[in-house]
Amino acid sequence: MSRATAGVLLCAAVAAGLLADGAGAQQAAPLSERYVKREVRIPMRDGVHLFTSIYAPRDRSRPLPILMKRTPYSVSPYGADAFPGSLGPSPDTEADGYIFVFQDVRGAYMSEGEFVNMTPHRPAAGVTAADKQVDESRDTYDTIEWLLANVENHNGRVGMWGISYPGFYAAASMVDAHPALRAVSPQAPIADWFFDDFHHHGAFFLPHGFNFLASFGLPRSGPTTSRSGRFDHGTRDGYRFFLELGPLRNANEKHFHDRVAFWNDIVAHPNYDAFWQERNLLPHLAKVAPAVLTVGGWFDAEDLYGPLQIYRSVEARNPGIFNALVMGPWAHGGWARGAGERLGRAEFGAATSAWYRAEIERPFFRHFLHGEGEHGLAEATVFETGANRWRRFAAWPPAGVQERSLWMQADHGLSWSAPSADVLAHDAWISDPAKPVPFTEAVSTGMTREYMSDDQRFAARRPDVVVYRSEALEAPLTLAGPVLADLWVSTSGTASDWVVKLIDEFPPDAAEPDPAVAGWSRGGAQMMVRSEVLRGRFRNSYAFPEPFVPNAPTEVRVPMQDILHTFESGHRVVVQVQCTWFPLVDRNPHHYVDNVFLAAESDFVPATQRVFRGGVHRSRLVVGVLEQVTAK
Repeated sequence: MSRATAGVLLCAAVAAGLLADGAGAQQAAPLSERYVKREVRIPMRDGVHLFTSIYAPRDRSRPLPILMKRTPYSVSPYGADAFPGSLGPSPDTEADGYIFVFQDVRGAYMSEGEFVNMTPHRPAAGVTAADKQVDESRDTYDTIEWLLANVENHNGRVGMWGISYPGFYAAASMVDAHPALRAVSPQAPIADWFFDDFHHHGAFFLPHGFNFLASFGLPRSGPTTSRSGRFDHGTRDGYRFFLELGPLRNANEKHFHDRVAFWNDIVAHPNYDAFWQERNLLPHLAKVAPAVLTVGGWFDAEDLYGPLQIYRSVEARNPGIFNALVMGPWAHGGWARGAGERLGRAEFGAATSAWYRAEIERPFFRHFLHGEGEHGLAEATVFETGANRWRRFAAWPPAGVQERSLWMQADHGLSWSAPSADVLAHDAWISDPAKPVPFTEAVSTGMTREYMSDDQRFAARRPDVVVYRSEALEAPLTLAGPVLADLWVSTSGTASDWVVKLIDEFPPDAAEPDPAVAGWSRGGAQMMVRSEVLRGRFRNSYAFPEPFVPNAPTEVRVPMQDILHTFESGHRVVVQVQCTWFPLVDRNPHHYVDNVFLAAESDFVPATQRVFRGGVHRSRLVVGVLEQVTAK
């Protein structure tokens, strides 16, 4: 594809009028006066019926497309006279006119059948009446077939969207899709649960997985309009709660009591075996016909892997279709709510979420479902953090990116120059699972939305976190695309996690935010740009783990997710390396066991950790440097 365009979508456009709500005139009337609601049970090819709510506009002056979301999180409110507070992805999109359809997926809430997490896709040579296999693609196909035959005043075109788990269902619908399915927007979609959401390269994201499954994972006796509430931790101190939980084997004895089936599945499958591999959607995204708009957030603590990998997989396997990517400065689902001007202490200079809803999402569905207007969308519309501006690219990663290495140096330096190959050198510290490094300053019982942009000075002060800093930059530095931490390390134990954080350090005299934040200064702040963890046992294979040889220098490559970030003049590039990240990630015992979920208290021991930065064992961060462009 061609080089990245130099054009920049200035967020100031929002201030010029994009905040105006396209549905403002309609919002004066309640939904019940504008829509007719039907509740139906749609039969699937195996005889199971899926509960579906249909909201059709009372205005029947023209045929309208169908816009659908399939969800495991309930299509409430239930009842023919009960209406939600809003319909559709946003009021902007709703204003164009759609027949909205919401469906409880198989086995969820009011739908019949058995619920299966991340339903494996069952490949087939086309969809036929004799094909009685079921998966999310087929359930979507059967639903669309029924809607076309039983809903009046449609124009024959169907679209889908969904955020998070519903994003997975949207993505799954694209495979062997019904011909009427013309536009799909998977947003923060789960793609592969061994690398996204609960797991990151084999490391278990503890509060996220535990809290989600403690409620969502409880059994359902049959169709129901309600499910169990939130888990009560008995404290707001998440660090204390999960430390006192002890080894993960205690979760069942203390809390779950074998009632959470998928927790038991996770425990039974600690490696990337067939159980996880068949739940990987990416290899099946080869027969995609609808137009695709994949959306993600740079600071999405739950699903950052999914949107990037689904975009890449669709792009590689389906030449010629419309396949676009949007990445903004958002937490999980942040593009669908609020203005998107900030996240925690990070500021983005404009209402990025409102701009996306009006200028990206709305034109996408309007063009492909209504057949009206030019969508005007680039292959990749990506927000450049640091510089705080939107960029359009003809490909992602963009053309013109040069791969370079930032090398870890003596005296905790970071530089483009490789250290001496003649001197073996390292930095060492003791990692103690009994006193793990917290992932944020004030640890709640959940995975905070802001942690991915948090100030990391609190961690830099810990003796079990090693920090490497560049000199102050003389000119802006823009990094784009994937980041890889290529480390040479050792541990005195036989098991260890390796956590790497890429950080933008502000100069000491950085201007304070307006309004100021009590007790915090931006001067010298260390804003996290990207972070990732690799469970060291999986350094060579996710399916076949292996222990470390104590104290032996070993290469560990930690793949980090993509970025588009500019480090401004006067800022420094900082890298932190540590081996605990609690309770965000469960503790690695440092003593190798076959299954970390079954480790005993006695397996958790301190270890001496080393990062090598000289001789033949030199650690580095591999990044893509993007040439600077001038804003227009």
